[in-house]
Amino acid sequence: MKLATVRTEDGFRVVRAEDGGYVDIGPGDVGELLRRDDWQSVAAAADGPVFQVEPDRLAPVVPNPGKIICVGLNYRTHITEMGRELPQYPTLFAKYAEALIGPNDTLTLPPESDAVDWEAELTVVVGRRVRRADRETAAAAIAGYTILNDITARDWQFRTKEWLQGKTWEATTPVGPCLATPDELAPDAEISCTVDDEVMQKSTIGDLVFDAADLVSYISTMITLNPGDLIATGTTGGVGHARKPPRYLRNGQTVVTRIEGIGELVTPVRGGTS
Repeated sequence: MKLATVRTEDGFRVVRAEDGGYVDIGPGDVGELLRRDDWQSVAAAADGPVFQVEPDRLAPVVPNPGKIICVGLNYRTHITEMGRELPQYPTLFAKYAEALIGPNDTLTLPPESDAVDWEAELTVVVGRRVRRADRETAAAAIAGYTILNDITARDWQFRTKEWLQGKTWEATTPVGPCLATPDELAPDAEISCTVDDEVMQKSTIGDLVFDAADLVSYISTMITLNPGDLIATGTTGGVGHARKPPRYLRNGQTVVTRIEGIGELVTPVRGGTS
């Protein structure tokens, strides 16, 4: 099952993706739906006409998550290209809801940075309140998965040893297009990122050092995870900053971020220099 959040003149509505379109579930967003204990049955039971949604009407799948926790250095290929050793523990940082944009929204490059990079990421959507979870409980708390591109201002990221300042620029992080329940995602699903049709990143989620259940368990040891919280699991090799010479996003480009079984983000880039 795949669920999405749609923008309407009257606010958000939750929809279920079907072949050829969407079926309306009701008012609210996916995060609100997940706070219901019966969200799965409500979503599955929705029955109505299949309708089309214009791409720009798709909102971030969870527009206002309570937490966005991100993982750095979690794909073996990316760890290698950045010249680091495999970590013993997950490297964590945060984003805020103001950073999120929809799956087809335009990315406006911040004028304060000329080193904006791409990072395709599988993202966990939490579906159940959980604290100090073992691996089995953690896996059961996962409502599904979505896609996030952790657009990063590298020049700001590396101003200090802490990464936050390069990671949560307002309105720079596309997320969506839907929540895909775990049965939709193969353990070796392909993940990729292209810039103007040039493949920059391509791997499988099987290359993760810490998988989704590991991360839910680890993070919930520190803090309660709630329905609608997002965990971006890290990016694979092929980021622009690691290239020689480095490559960064420029005005007029289009970034496409795909994960097999979920869908894709299509992100036009505006601002900066051509």
